[in-house]
Amino acid sequence: MPIIQSVRWSDDGSGVRIVDQRLLPGDLVERELRTLDDVVSAIRTLAVRGAPAIGIAGAMGLVAVLAPNAAAPRDALLAAARSAADAIRATRPTAVNLPCALDRMLACAARVSGDGEALIAALRSEATAILEEDRAMCRRIGEHGVSLLKDGARVMTHCNAGALATGGIGTALAPIYVAAERGLAIEVFVDESRPLLQGSRLTAWELQGAGIPVTVLTDGMGASLMRERAIDLCLVGADRIAANGDVANKIGTYSLAIAARYHDVPFVVAAPTSTVDAASETGSEILIEQRGDEEVTRIGGKQAAPAGVCVYNPAFDVTPADLVAAIVTDRGIHRPPYRFA
Repeated sequence: MPIIQSVRWSDDGSGVRIVDQRLLPGDLVERELRTLDDVVSAIRTLAVRGAPAIGIAGAMGLVAVLAPNAAAPRDALLAAARSAADAIRATRPTAVNLPCALDRMLACAARVSGDGEALIAALRSEATAILEEDRAMCRRIGEHGVSLLKDGARVMTHCNAGALATGGIGTALAPIYVAAERGLAIEVFVDESRPLLQGSRLTAWELQGAGIPVTVLTDGMGASLMRERAIDLCLVGADRIAANGDVANKIGTYSLAIAARYHDVPFVVAAPTSTVDAASETGSEILIEQRGDEEVTRIGGKQAAPAGVCVYNPAFDVTPADLVAAIVTDRGIHRPPYRFA
């Protein structure tokens, strides 16, 4: 069961190698990020995406950006690190993983004594640890979440919360991968996830490559499928979870949760503990990224709406905690009432 690896060090260790997810499913192309412009552009344009993956790419990218200047004075490198981190942080404001990873890298830099070479070495070690911890985290989510899946389960998911979105086997897809490893027959239904089609382009491609049965539907078909009693569980990821259990995830998640509640389908969120933002008491405090009109008005490079029409294009929505049956993290399965501190 081959599972794609979305982000890792380049072969010579001087850059970050990513799968360019903008080109999937048509072309599997890997890119190397070596400059600040490379890193910022890759995250902003969704060449690399998924909350855990952009945190990893941001941390590793910071090393790639600073490494060529390892001979600079330590204070100059620290200033450059802070400046680069600010630029990377600004690319995607909703997912908590990116600022957390960058804060961790800057804290590591501040602790290091010695010259620039020592600082770069420490940062490289820290970024590698973030990657390895994410891989282990994904595995733990899978081990905890697999208990929610029975043999023959039919699971609906939204967007992409698999290996492409993380450094490991994913978050929402991790229990499905673990179930497959254990010989359980799992069938996955994934909506397109408009406007950027992460479900049909990425999740379907990823699961098909791993040999897991997958069916694609449009975003408006989920409720009808649930009404036919064909779905046992909805399993989605998260980009940020508030202290009360409200969940920010890809736009369309809220609609799916409402449909799941009406049809008595358990709606489950799977995400790393690092996605919990205890500083946000409720989902109303989560900053929602607004993206460009062209993502909605153009499909496949062709005009799909009248020129100049008004567009509403938030990247995420917030699902209230009372619609969430369980939250699976690397620390276990959490049930309502949620209280993350």
